[in-house]
Formats: sequence, C-alpha cells, structure tokens
Amino acid sequence: QVHLVESGGGLVQAGDSLTLSCTASGGTFSSYGMGWFRQPPGKEREFVAAINWSGGTTAYADSVKGRFAISKDNAKNTGSLQMNSLKPEDTALYYCALGAFGRSSTNFGAWGQGTQVTVSS
Repeated sequence: QVHLVESGGGLVQAGDSLTLSCTASGGTFSSYGMGWFRQPPGKEREFVAAINWSGGTTAYADSVKGRFAISKDNAKNTGSLQMNSLKPEDTALYYCALGAFGRSSTNFGAWGQGTQVTVSS
C-alpha cells in the first residue's frame, strides 16, 4: 500500500516562510490527487489545500489563500506545500494525504504521520 512521509516542519517566527514536503512510496503516486490538512492544538483537523492527480487543478482554504501554494511532482513521487507570511494561527500538525481531489478528509485514503509547524509571535 501507499506510504507517505511528511517533512520540513519546524519552529519559525510570524512572517517567515516554510515548505513542507510529502514523499510517497509503494504505490502509483501520479494516479492520485493530494491534499494537505492540519490540526491545531485542541482543535479538529481542517482542510488546507488540495491538488488533482495531474497538478492542473488546486483548491485552498480561505484562511491560507494567497499565502500557501500546493504543488505535485509526479516524476519524483513528491508533493509540497509552500507556506509564506506564516501566522501564529498556522501552528498545527500538518498531514499530507493521497486520494480523490476534494476538500473533505473522506476523499483521501492514505495519510502520512504528520509534521509539526509552530509559528511564534
């Protein structure tokens, strides 16, 4: 089955940029859409961004639109989430997932272990 590993998280200050990576193995990466979700401390998991299998269609949560950019490199079996102008409210455990393109977690069947992003004021 598909195995996903996120990386690139860390501790940054407000206004900084950070890029998260998602590496896939054990499946056909190019056949799947990819989504990014996050879970802030004490809150429910929420949608961040998604991209379809070919990389031609994207969707973003209103809270990150204009600041984050999702991309997918099928040749390298990797995806990324570029995060700019980070805010303290972006602090969360970030997950990547593979599945059908959409904004709901139910559209995705394979999930990574998560990578922590902490943004200080």
